[in-house]
Amino acid sequence: MTGALDGLRILDLSRILAGPTATQLLGDFGADIIKVERPGLGDDTRAWGPPFVEGDDGPTQESAYYLCANRNKRSIAVDIAKPEGAQTVRDLLATCDVLVENFKPGGLDKYGLSYSDLKEQFPRLVYCSISGFGQTGPNSEKPGYDLLAQAYGGIMSLTGEPEGEPMKVAVGIADVMTGMYASNAIQAALRHRDKMDEGQHIDIALVDCQIAWLINEGTNYLTSKILPQRRGNQHPNIVPYQVFEMADGHAVVAVGNDAQFERFCTLIGREELASDPKYATNAGRLVNREALIATLTETLSKLERDWLISGMETNKIPGGPINQLDDVFASDQVAAREMKIAMPHSGAASGEVDLIGNPVKFSKTPVTYRRAPPTCGADTDDILAELAATQKE
Repeated sequence: MTGALDGLRILDLSRILAGPTATQLLGDFGADIIKVERPGLGDDTRAWGPPFVEGDDGPTQESAYYLCANRNKRSIAVDIAKPEGAQTVRDLLATCDVLVENFKPGGLDKYGLSYSDLKEQFPRLVYCSISGFGQTGPNSEKPGYDLLAQAYGGIMSLTGEPEGEPMKVAVGIADVMTGMYASNAIQAALRHRDKMDEGQHIDIALVDCQIAWLINEGTNYLTSKILPQRRGNQHPNIVPYQVFEMADGHAVVAVGNDAQFERFCTLIGREELASDPKYATNAGRLVNREALIATLTETLSKLERDWLISGMETNKIPGGPINQLDDVFASDQVAAREMKIAMPHSGAASGEVDLIGNPVKFSKTPVTYRRAPPTCGADTDDILAELAATQKE
């Protein structure tokens, strides 16, 4: 059984998180990913630790951050700043369908590796450029970092407690979502290539993607012209939909409609709230949010967390616990869905590394885990030998 993208070859000149996220996803789907890295240094994230993979003699040079986005790839060490290195990239492109890069706009021009340099020689090439602000616009020359994208694109103005400072999302979500958009765009461009026999250039920016996933909050503003405010864990359009402090911990209550609210009020012994015209509908609960949340906060603070969660499950009211990561990865749900995996790794003292699994479940072409994240340049000799054999054909 082969992957959905078996036979597809991608040359990956990207580093950090957005580009590697895109290419790892495509690699999980079966594509052959050749990761081009600087000799001796490799992807910047290799040094972004601790934690690092523990080898027989202590920590290695492979950080957990690097591991998160680089499985199912082969690594070739090439110095593209040298003419022979840039030529190696062009030679490899003769065997590839896609090139992914995240240099600053114009950064590959001096090596003769920009899209305009390559499109005539490789007319079927899908060339994906990932940057902070895109290839055009007044900010195109600015660097692309997740934190800057979250700040510029507005999500930080929405995240955090009402009286607190603007807050970024804990993980590099602007990078990750850009990687998701990029992988989707690459597959669409390949579909076009197969139909029309022509490649194209994909220009995708962290800030553009971050603005795109403002989703309902962004559209709320465009519709009302009212600036949304930080609400902590509260939802802008649904009440009650947030975290509550219980007598012995915290729980999430995610009431999505009026019937659920009525059942929730019955469960906690506050039936009168559901029949009160101020709270009977979600629109009313939004208008009277502060008073309702104050009442619910007082009531729930006297109840035990597990009792509430069990009662919500029984009464089909959305809600649940707030798990720490040890709870997450030890859960039977994670085991059943194979969201924690182990892969052989020659540098690890244990002989393997634990990774987060791919969430996509295909019925015909399942995701495969063929290669652990490679050490820098680990596959250079093999890839160059394959290239030489191809050139002789």
